[in-house]
Amino acid sequence: MDILKQIVENLQQGNNKRISELVRQALKQKIPAKEILDNGLIAGMDIIGKQFKAHKIFLPEVLLSARAMYAGMDELKPILIKEGVPTIGKVVIGTVQGDMHDIGKNLVGIMLKGAGFEVIDLGNDVPPERFIEVAKKENARVIGMSALLTTTMLGMKKVIDLLNKQGLSSEIKTIIGGAPVSEEFAHEIGANAYGYDATSAVECVKKLIKRS
Repeated sequence: MDILKQIVENLQQGNNKRISELVRQALKQKIPAKEILDNGLIAGMDIIGKQFKAHKIFLPEVLLSARAMYAGMDELKPILIKEGVPTIGKVVIGTVQGDMHDIGKNLVGIMLKGAGFEVIDLGNDVPPERFIEVAKKENARVIGMSALLTTTMLGMKKVIDLLNKQGLSSEIKTIIGGAPVSEEFAHEIGANAYGYDATSAVECVKKLIKRS
């Protein structure tokens, strides 16, 4: 079987040790690191994302596959950096100020990394200024914000207002998500996109980066 297909299959099974071995073998076979990334690791995580969206698999399986993807990335990252292979784009994510919930945000981060994005995760309870400060410093194209409490949702609007005030809204796009958040709320506060789950968030971020 083709080694890239083996990577895709083993990634779906969450076999992290085997993924490391297969990536090393692929590199020995002189397969370009970018090809291993795109047609092996990202292709495998794309299937995982579709299965998760269709409720064919659940969070534990996604986390196992993510661990396997990270194992493969550990082998590839030094080569990708050395060759100057760019990521699709940088995304800053975090849970807004006053909110300590991060399971949904963490899952979005996993899926974004699996799709080939560089993710800067600021964690939870993130002040509005911090999102913008890091996005500017890292040249990130998108800020992703999460909230689980209705009382913290307005923190999202503060970030968007700050972007507008600093004249950055055309350069840095915003996506919001979380249990109490809706598409209507996203329109109301001027967010560029609303992700109702992790896989839809990835699709939205891809569209935002294509447009910017």
